[in-house]
Amino acid sequence: MCFHTAQLKKVKDLERKYNVKISDENWEKYFDEPRYHLNGFSHPNMLVIPQQRSDVLAPGVWGIVPNYKSPEEIKPYYKEAVKYGSGLNAQSEKLFSHFMYRESVMTQRCIIPVDGFFEPHEHNKKKYPFYIKEKEDKGLALAGIYTVIGTYITFSILTKKASPLFEKIHNLKKRQPVILNSENIDHWLSESLNEDNVKELVNLNFPEEQLDAYTVSKDLFSPKIDSNTQTILEKVEFDGLEGMF
Repeated sequence: MCFHTAQLKKVKDLERKYNVKISDENWEKYFDEPRYHLNGFSHPNMLVIPQQRSDVLAPGVWGIVPNYKSPEEIKPYYKEAVKYGSGLNAQSEKLFSHFMYRESVMTQRCIIPVDGFFEPHEHNKKKYPFYIKEKEDKGLALAGIYTVIGTYITFSILTKKASPLFEKIHNLKKRQPVILNSENIDHWLSESLNEDNVKELVNLNFPEEQLDAYTVSKDLFSPKIDSNTQTILEKVEFDGLEGMF
């Protein structure tokens, strides 16, 4: 699962990296502020690249909402959907069968640029958060799907069965987000893909040797602590977990 992310790069850096422009320059100042910990359950605004306008970075609300809902129904829907994970993640195995996903998978795929994301690891019945990022801090492109509700984009991050690295990290659920390498970003947004092409891209694993994974403070899990601070990305050693990865 992927319920926690970090978006740190300046808008201009993302524009250069993905060859896009922000949809409205008025948003630039807001998204230039680094977000060290974005908790999906608060349904934050994040920048995404939508298939229908693959030349732009657009604000999207994390948590996909059915396209038949109205803007006024978004917040009530999130309260109702919390028992189903609040639409934060979409199982890629259900892309063509789930009533909501199949409406989006062919024409409303998106890229969610992040600097990294957090996953829980269980050891001796206790949970420890791991931060996963690209080793050279180039950022990661997560694959997603979205809907358009009035003027709002609502999106979900795709997940799949864990690779060997993520099996060790996310050792209970054994899931991971779908991470696209640079060669496949444009493919993911292409209008020419068929069902087999989509499944093939989802099932490709990002090279694990390009990833860095380490434990961070348990403050990440505390609702009483503001963990949206730079220190949440600092490595913290825990007894019994040293040298695991």
